[in-house]
Amino acid sequence: MTDADTAARGHRLPWWRSVRARITLAVVVFTSLAMSGAGLAAYLVEERRTDRRILNSVTDELDEFKTLRTDGIDPETRRPFGTVRRLTFVTLLRNAPDEREVLIAWFNNRPQFQNSVDGVGEELLADDAFVDRVRGLIDDGGGTVEMETVLGSTLTAVQPIEDDTGDGAFIVAYLTGQEREEFFQTVRTYVAVCVIALLAVTVGAWSVSGRLLSPVRQLRATAQEITDTDLSRRIPVEGDDDISDLVRTVNAMLERLDRAFATQRTFLDDAGHELRTPVTVLRGHLELLDPYDARDVTVTRELLLDEIDRMSRMVDDLILLAKADRPDFVHPAPTDIGPLLDQVVDKARATAERAWQVDERAVGTQWLDGQRVTQALLQLASNAVRHTDHSDVVALGSRLDDSFLRLWVRDGGPGVAEAEREKIFERFVQGEDQTAEEGSGLGLSIVRAIAEAHGGSAHVESAAGQGATFILTLPRTGGHLTGEGQRSSIDAGHDHARHGHAGHARAGPVQDGRS
Repeated sequence: MTDADTAARGHRLPWWRSVRARITLAVVVFTSLAMSGAGLAAYLVEERRTDRRILNSVTDELDEFKTLRTDGIDPETRRPFGTVRRLTFVTLLRNAPDEREVLIAWFNNRPQFQNSVDGVGEELLADDAFVDRVRGLIDDGGGTVEMETVLGSTLTAVQPIEDDTGDGAFIVAYLTGQEREEFFQTVRTYVAVCVIALLAVTVGAWSVSGRLLSPVRQLRATAQEITDTDLSRRIPVEGDDDISDLVRTVNAMLERLDRAFATQRTFLDDAGHELRTPVTVLRGHLELLDPYDARDVTVTRELLLDEIDRMSRMVDDLILLAKADRPDFVHPAPTDIGPLLDQVVDKARATAERAWQVDERAVGTQWLDGQRVTQALLQLASNAVRHTDHSDVVALGSRLDDSFLRLWVRDGGPGVAEAEREKIFERFVQGEDQTAEEGSGLGLSIVRAIAEAHGGSAHVESAAGQGATFILTLPRTGGHLTGEGQRSSIDAGHDHARHGHAGHARAGPVQDGRS
């Protein structure tokens, strides 16, 4: 492990620099701004509404007084009011003040009557500073002013009156301090509620962001535990969101890396194991070679060249299998199945003298790599040749339906034991039949790799002493089925081919020059 790996494993950011803290802070900041903006807007609107309501209330009282003064009739005399005292007194009797209003009748240079709720007017009139300020307003001809009194801020409107009977004034005092105090209390309540809500939002954001980022923390922990020899760790996936998609993507990446490393290790192990034998053979014969014996040199040379050829084929096969996990291993294209099978049969006929037949010929189009499929079928045909005699039947066939394309090679050889039918597709595994020429044990591995690269599979069906049928099953893609297939040559083994098609293998590959 490098110093950088050790530092990465031991490094931990402070909690306040974590993504979780940043998300929580962002949520809290934006929530605070939203609450503050909403509160400020509500405050400004409500403040203006309160000031307008107070001013309208005072103005209405003064308008009522003016109307009564101009057009009013004294209820006792049924005539216009005769004195200032009577006018102001009746005005106070007729008006019902709001709970924060004080109506005052002023004449003889002092307040005479007041009308208010809960007697607050008496407390106000006991304030000498208020009385002196009102007297000054009357002397100045009246007006409206906001002043501080014993009852707090008060908006006071003075309407002077003067006639032959004397002078006086009608006064409206509105306790704006108490009105606004109630408004400020509402604001304070809003602020307190916002603070509590902000704390709840903070806790909620911290908790939710922690749950959402839990896969990321698991990703970090898993990444720290992964080594170049252990890529098996996977991150649990919960939910169906962007983070879950990220975790699935990372798991898929780990899966690809795991397969790549496993393929690399397998390739190295297989190559080291299998190439050690021919190298040992070469060394052994060279050590025993008598350079002065011409016959010994000739025999040894032929033997070593044959061993080198076998080793070269083995290396080519290993390289081909290593390429099988790459995405560019196959290059699919729309392929006509009928001519493809015909070409394979023509190529197979040239490899050996057998009773070549076509069980069934599909007509249709499939999306596949024709060269790779040809390579696989020729490998199976070569395998069949190595386990049959000159007069034995070797048959090929294809069937296309709505779901699958099936390609097979059937032979009349000794068959494959049930215990070997899965193992023979593994690398360097050969069957127990020793009558045939020994191969490298990579042929069927290549066949399976080609099938799996197309999203399909390869398997064998066989009965002891009754031959074997190897089948490539590829998922149906592209084109359309234009025919149910044609029978070219059918023998007693044809029904066996139609319902299974699989076989045995213990042969070296037939290369198509592409790998």
